Amino acid sequence: MDTSHILVVEDDPDINRLLCKILEGAGYDCRPAFSGSEAELLAGQYRYDLILLDLMLPGLTGEELIAKIRKGRTMPIIVASAKAGLEDRVNVLRLGADDFIPKPFDNAEVLARVQAQLRRYKEFSPAGDTGSGLLVHGDLTLDREGVSVTAAGQAVSLTAREFEILALLMGHPRKVFTREQLYEQVWGGEYMGDDNTVNVHISNLRAKLARASDREYIKTVWGIGFKMAD
Repeated sequence: MDTSHILVVEDDPDINRLLCKILEGAGYDCRPAFSGSEAELLAGQYRYDLILLDLMLPGLTGEELIAKIRKGRTMPIIVASAKAGLEDRVNVLRLGADDFIPKPFDNAEVLARVQAQLRRYKEFSPAGDTGSGLLVHGDLTLDREGVSVTAAGQAVSLTAREFEILALLMGHPRKVFTREQLYEQVWGGEYMGDDNTVNVHISNLRAKLARASDREYIKTVWGIGFKMAD
């Protein structure tokens, strides 16, 4: 049984209780929070392996909570919300969320997405034995074991998903990855032809690397996908 700790942030008591029941049935340890303010307090007091949250919350909104958490923590964040328009989904991904589940949700899908996020997060955690050591590309260094990235000697803070994308690209620096390949290898699901998820994460990753160095690290191969720049 998995003993990962999950913070479930949902102001509707029935939905919160349902989500906790689904996850606890799979062996996860869940703690409910019913407002963004309560979730911020709990996230500062305890270590969680994943946060599952709604957007429309009393106190801090889900978007505000994501922004605060992403200032220093990299655990996966999955949004489950009825605010499922394209702009809403893109916005939360830009803020640092790793996945989005529209409401009403399917119980099995929630569990599968949580399992996939935790599996990938733990693969890149310091406690995991990746056996891959350092990846170096010019003045860009990625430490799998230490889960750290530096560009031109400057530390770069990435989300777990951004770290996975960069590790995949750096591990195969001459290979051009299509959006479909990136999605299926990093997200672990079937690609449905929606480029926004991959594009937003690539954009966020580029912006963070650019703040450390003015050189281009990730090249767009128009009509195909992305690769490490020469």
